[in-house]
Amino acid sequence: MNCLSTLKLLTNASLPFFLVFLVSCLSTEASSTAPVLFLVHHVKKSSLSCGRASSSFINNNDPLHKNKSILTIRYRRNPTKSIHSAQDMTTSLKMCQLMGMNCATLTDFSFSLRGFTRRGGATDVHSHGWGLCFYDGMGLRSFHDPDPAAESLLAEFLQSHPVKTLNVVAHIRYATRGEVKLENVHPFSREMWGCNFCFAHNGDVSLFDRNLFQKSNNNIKHSQSINTNPNDNQSKTRTSIPQKMSLIFSSSYTQIPWIGKSIGVEDPGIRYYNPIGATDSETMFCAILNALRARFDTLPTLPVLHAALSALCNEIVTRDKETMGGNTILNFLLGCGPHLQFAYSWPGAREGSEVWNGLHYLVREPPFGSAHLSDCDYSIDFSAVTKEDDRVAVIATSPLTDDEDWVEFERGQLILFDDGVPHMAPEDCEEVEFRNHGLVSSAIPAAPSLEVDMRRYRLRTSFFEGSGI
Repeated sequence: MNCLSTLKLLTNASLPFFLVFLVSCLSTEASSTAPVLFLVHHVKKSSLSCGRASSSFINNNDPLHKNKSILTIRYRRNPTKSIHSAQDMTTSLKMCQLMGMNCATLTDFSFSLRGFTRRGGATDVHSHGWGLCFYDGMGLRSFHDPDPAAESLLAEFLQSHPVKTLNVVAHIRYATRGEVKLENVHPFSREMWGCNFCFAHNGDVSLFDRNLFQKSNNNIKHSQSINTNPNDNQSKTRTSIPQKMSLIFSSSYTQIPWIGKSIGVEDPGIRYYNPIGATDSETMFCAILNALRARFDTLPTLPVLHAALSALCNEIVTRDKETMGGNTILNFLLGCGPHLQFAYSWPGAREGSEVWNGLHYLVREPPFGSAHLSDCDYSIDFSAVTKEDDRVAVIATSPLTDDEDWVEFERGQLILFDDGVPHMAPEDCEEVEFRNHGLVSSAIPAAPSLEVDMRRYRLRTSFFEGSGI
């Protein structure tokens, strides 16, 4: 693959900003999935909100530009309404939105992304950042921007330079917990079992609100007394120096809640995964991974993993209602490698709002037709750009098109998508294993076989509580 790196600095005395784009490993091979793009910018947002940037790419295959990969940026004033004025819209959803795609063959996501990013400050108020992760083999390419998706040059680049993948998770943010900062932008990603996992969430789960469980932790810590009298031998025996130091600095230490009883794992007192930002979403992602990591000593098969995730989701919803008394809304997308994406929905509306937050999906497969985006006047005839073996499942908070039949998730439904096909129950996931699309890792042992793995965990009926097995 021909990989070149180009750095171009554009300055304009009449513009109150400068942009630096670094385009790395930009390939024009049809089989290649994506360039890596890093965007560094210093911007006066009041200026950027009233303008747009467009890009043009000089093809490497053009003999006139052989071995010259150049991305140029042109800025133009936009006379239309400021994107930030979308904050005043009365039709706002006032909650984050999700978009996922799972495909049978390498497929570009530019069509769906075009409509989805419009909701990030243009047709709706989700202007507190956006992010996207897609799988390139076992690798995971991640793009994050704390600025509105509708005005993001990074988002426009991805739309105008189609990227092909089998699995993608995207998110536009409306901040309710955590400031508008890069570390709070979804999707979040972690390595577990030698696999790349990525996670994006829409909803409200007070159980993982740091401000709430931090107070609970601090109340416990401050109730413990430290006797610092050097002549008190009993105190020296009772509390070690490391324990004392831990208590002294407890005000800066917050342990995230533990979940896992539903899959037979008690709190070990330690947390392997911890959040970097301040969102309940990232905290919940870490809690789910902590529970799964503690439960399995071999790589779980997909029926077992489906059942475990379903049980953990039920546990989260139940505990959130019992301990926090909140109006639980839990919708998420979980990427588990190049082929697999789980989607879960516990829908609802915020108090005082009539806007419903759930998940919808559709499957595009032969015979293909046309589709029109609901957030902008843009259509595509898929029959002209697809092949007979193409199939794509699209998941979104609300339908992205206005002329296709979308299916809303049922309450508490967990679906595994593979090859663009939805698998509703653990037993449905067996065929995915037979296609060799299960989890792959060289870091921990695989289960001896699908049958052994399912029989092993069926012995614990509480493990499959609420999962349908």
